[in-house]
Amino acid sequence: MEIETNGTRIHVALQGSGDLALVFLHYYGGSSRTWDRVATRLSDRYRIVATDHRGWGDSDAPADGYRIADLADDAEGVIKALNLRRYVLVGHSMGGKVAQLIASRRPDGLEGLVLVAPSPPSPMLLSDAERATLSGAYRSRESIEFVIDHVLTAKPLDAACREQVIEDSLKAAPQAKAAWPDVAMREDITAAVAAIDVPTVVIAGELDQVDRVATLQAELLPRIPHAAMHILPGAGHLSPLEAPADVARIIASFLTELEKSAQCAASLPIPSP
Repeated sequence: MEIETNGTRIHVALQGSGDLALVFLHYYGGSSRTWDRVATRLSDRYRIVATDHRGWGDSDAPADGYRIADLADDAEGVIKALNLRRYVLVGHSMGGKVAQLIASRRPDGLEGLVLVAPSPPSPMLLSDAERATLSGAYRSRESIEFVIDHVLTAKPLDAACREQVIEDSLKAAPQAKAAWPDVAMREDITAAVAAIDVPTVVIAGELDQVDRVATLQAELLPRIPHAAMHILPGAGHLSPLEAPADVARIIASFLTELEKSAQCAASLPIPSP
């Protein structure tokens, strides 16, 4: 379905049902489809909401508005339009940085945060040459295949999954591709994330070359001290595609604990005034 929010038409993929919704935000290079193999393992118990960021997938691509705050506003608009009363944010890489900013705003209804190979809240500083390389990484089929094989993955993707990554990366608008290395990656939201107060789990690939385990331990975990980290053995940056069953299992376990905590809180006696 399409939702008009923040002046932009955002494409949203929906499936499943349940009182608790999972709102999935994809990585730089992906789309809502990136989450399909994770979401289908969870849709029997939860409502699934997966968005295409502006400029990606089937969403509109305005000329500007690609800061982390803009992407966060888009996602919050979708959440409001769908009237989600209880939800958990699940953000991957760039989508993880967006999810952190949303969670820092402490919106009504947010019950938990899942960060999958997230970009840390601190700026990622690249040289001009590195930035140019990243900006051009998704320019052609050949360049995307190189990035898949040498940067993004540690495990081979099956043919259909690989083709999906190529299609999604090629489809994105040029301004969306440029905005991450030129703008959003360099943004500093460290002060904001100190306000995150919901249960948080971080899922990191052992062999991730983009958002490395050591980087997350240094730049993310100290800023969200209540967050728990799970490291996926042998996985790279695209864990939702490389190890979807493992990602879904960790998310399901996290949600079970959330539900238990909510039930315990509901059963506590209300103190007398």
